[in-house]
Amino acid sequence: MAMATAGDLSQPFAWPDAGVTRIPYRLYDDPEIYALEQRRIFRGPVWNYLCLDIEIPEPGDFKTTTVGEVPVIVARDLDGQVHAMVNRCSHKGALVCLRERGNARQLTCVYHSWTFDLQGRLKGIAFRNGTNGQGGMPAGFDPDQHRLEPLRVDTFCGLIFGTFAEEMPAIEAYLGQAMAQFVRRNLDRPLKLLGSHSQVIHNNWKLYAENVRDSYHATLLHTFYTTFKINRLDMDGGIVLADDGWHHISYAKRATFEEDPEYRQSKVHAVQYDSKLAGPRLLDAWEEFDDGITHSIQTVFPNLAIQFTLNSLAVRFFAPRGVEQTELFWFYLGCRDDDDEQTRMRVMQGNLTGAAGLVSLEDGCINEFVQRGVRGSGDQLGLAEMGGREVASSEGSRATEAAIRGFWDGYRRIMGFA
Repeated sequence: MAMATAGDLSQPFAWPDAGVTRIPYRLYDDPEIYALEQRRIFRGPVWNYLCLDIEIPEPGDFKTTTVGEVPVIVARDLDGQVHAMVNRCSHKGALVCLRERGNARQLTCVYHSWTFDLQGRLKGIAFRNGTNGQGGMPAGFDPDQHRLEPLRVDTFCGLIFGTFAEEMPAIEAYLGQAMAQFVRRNLDRPLKLLGSHSQVIHNNWKLYAENVRDSYHATLLHTFYTTFKINRLDMDGGIVLADDGWHHISYAKRATFEEDPEYRQSKVHAVQYDSKLAGPRLLDAWEEFDDGITHSIQTVFPNLAIQFTLNSLAVRFFAPRGVEQTELFWFYLGCRDDDDEQTRMRVMQGNLTGAAGLVSLEDGCINEFVQRGVRGSGDQLGLAEMGGREVASSEGSRATEAAIRGFWDGYRRIMGFA
């Protein structure tokens, strides 16, 4: 694949000599770079998260989503096979599918009634033969040459991915052994969708990609986590990076937590207070796995995160909606064999995160603060040296920006900025 170069931009771009410990603020507000990302990343050699397999369980089910800014339809055909195609009529370019989800035997564009099957093949054209022996399509018109633009599809542990790249390894190989194993830990079981919602956050999509890889801000920004000992930096935990650094896992173990008196004396925000919940059942939990991990965030490049907190299991998908806007989707999951009490606990814990969550409410604000702060910053640089300068796993400590450096290392390579 040909990589982008500074010559593709009207204002040439060169990554700083210090490498991924220095992040140019220009990357967050430059419309040319944003446009280049759509081609080099989202249409490039990556697997893009599309949807959950359980969102389209029956033949004829479909869902609309986006890959970057490209509108996409994911559909299960009448034989049960999953397909993905650009939601753009091959006639005039109108959206074919206008609903977020549904069930149909075929897809028809409302503009001129061109009809496609659930694989995206053109099956019908209104007035193809004209009227009264006149008009219509030329005799040599071939419908097979005018299907909806397809994406390759792969499914892993109930996650459906798509790519425009002609040559890509299977999604499991794209993840790597350690990442794939942890996806299995959380998702390789019969799941059910408990609920979903979305929010628009006013920042570049890469700021959220950094945020979910930033393991040490939780102790400082998310005071609810700290106060009620859900996720603190002094818990047993660590950072695991994929071999290529693109994907990561951050984890903590609440069950083995013993508070360090020096940590309390440091007066890190809410740790100095002895607050209590009026509804303590919010934090009821059971031991779901035997590895002791009670909180984890796993990222998959470019824009997917899988969250496990106490027993709250969720998939987060963040989609670019312009240079300074991102739409963040949350999908909360349970197991089909959960009993009523376990389902209640998962639903209750869902209040920790999301648009108005007791924890993640702050993320929607802080990313906008960064976006506003870097606007017009020219050649100024951000810093990512916490935990050193390497792109490497950090077992035993989450006081590191290694996963952020891993993201930018992958980003600059795929963008041709290395």
